[in-house]
Amino acid sequence: MASKTADRVRHHPVLTARALNRATLARQLLLRRAAMSAKDAVTHLVGLQAQNVKPPYVQLAARLDGFAPEALSGLMASREVGRMVTLRSTIHTHTAEDCLALRPFAQAPIERELRNFRAGLVGVDLDRLAAQAEELVEERPLPLKELKAALAERWPAADPLALSAAARCLLPLVQVTPRGLWGRSGQVTLTTARKWFAAVATTDGAAAGIAPDDAALRYLAAFGPASVQDMQTWCRLTRLAPVFERLRDRLVTFQDENGVELFDLPDAPRPAADTPAPPRFLPEFDNLLLSHADRTRVVPLAYRKRAWNGNQGHRTLLVDGFLAGIWRLTDGVEGDERGTLTVQTFDPLTRAQRDAVAEEGERMLTSLSSATAPTYAVRFADFAQFADA
Repeated sequence: MASKTADRVRHHPVLTARALNRATLARQLLLRRAAMSAKDAVTHLVGLQAQNVKPPYVQLAARLDGFAPEALSGLMASREVGRMVTLRSTIHTHTAEDCLALRPFAQAPIERELRNFRAGLVGVDLDRLAAQAEELVEERPLPLKELKAALAERWPAADPLALSAAARCLLPLVQVTPRGLWGRSGQVTLTTARKWFAAVATTDGAAAGIAPDDAALRYLAAFGPASVQDMQTWCRLTRLAPVFERLRDRLVTFQDENGVELFDLPDAPRPAADTPAPPRFLPEFDNLLLSHADRTRVVPLAYRKRAWNGNQGHRTLLVDGFLAGIWRLTDGVEGDERGTLTVQTFDPLTRAQRDAVAEEGERMLTSLSSATAPTYAVRFADFAQFADA
């Protein structure tokens, strides 16, 4: 059987790293900005990585034509999208429908996180904890600190941090607004997805959870062509090979330059490898950089560690479709309203590339700024100086 599989893989058409890059950028709406709504984009991308509040806005500014932050913020305020722990046990911004459908799909890896808190949960009945936590946050949304204190009263011998972590692992908890709204601040305050998205949750089948086969098709539409291992990296589920075997007759197959089998949707875009790719500014933890086992389709091997500072992600810059630098924003000092967008590329750019990066930076800043916000100057800096600052 292994020999037959190897023969089959060897005879697939080969997609070079550059061809994979262009195909993935097309799915990610990064070859050219898309004329679609913010909600449609969040759906198509199967959510936006959102450990921090601002990254989802930066992600859409890079991908949508004419995007304004109010478009996403308004969806959050109306409960059409929300923030919750789903894929890879990290916070994502999803549509209400996907919050309800993707959390059951991603639940097993999320529950595995409980192993990190086992010592603090000795003697705690987890089913009872989940039921009590659910009752507490559905009575009224609770700040995380209050939820922790309330659970500690019921289990005084347990670690309060472990108790609150268990509640978040066991229950589909949503971070309620104003957390996540553009230009607003708010502490993490939680209720259940069922309570927050009541109108959607009462729809027949809305909360049944997405089937693995359907999740694979959506993953390929947003991140393909991709291997089984790529999808497993994206969602942190394992043993997904049978899913792709069931779908094989509906898909087309390729291989990368290392012979790894790749699956794709027959009608999905696969632009030519020499298709121009304009510069794009991405936030920290953009899913483009996190959703494949082999990241060389976007991240050159020489730069694989430069997008990170420990476990913290830098804001990243794409040039010609690949990771080429990092960036940061600093506000102006008192008496000077002009801030600075500082860009550091890992290798020198041509004059034309520098001009294109500066133009794209100004476009991003315009998209994300209000009429009364400070203006920013674009500056290129030495990488060592930038990284140490």
